[in-house]
Amino acid sequence: MEHSFLGKGLKFPIQVNPSTGRFVVAEGNQSVKESVYLILMTNQGERWLNPEFGSQLLSYTFMDTSLTMFNLLASDIRGILTSQEPRIENIIVNIDTTERVDCLIVNIDYTVIETNTAENFVFPFYITSMGDLFDEEGGDF
Repeated sequence: MEHSFLGKGLKFPIQVNPSTGRFVVAEGNQSVKESVYLILMTNQGERWLNPEFGSQLLSYTFMDTSLTMFNLLASDIRGILTSQEPRIENIIVNIDTTERVDCLIVNIDYTVIETNTAENFVFPFYITSMGDLFDEEGGDF
């Protein structure tokens, strides 16, 4: 079943189909998932033609690792996705802090409105610099 109302666009990162030589496109729920990724990983102001697009997620990179800051991060993610991705609703953000000391696992559950499909998006969010990681492991940067 085709869901053209969910959109269709270039797959991110941009890829070329080796058998046809054409650009690979993303459509349907995959298009929504890639849009969520682009919103979270684009800094607001980075796109000068659309300065409100994106999030301030990278400003949390060196944050205090308190429960208050984790709740603020989850609230910001939920708010930015609610305002910038109109194809999703029921956004639930959970942050797992137990995997690694220097990394948060951010789990975003949402529902695609047009298909009423439950989806999730999981990504690691590093809260220390790579230089700190090399210093701990005794390597050079």
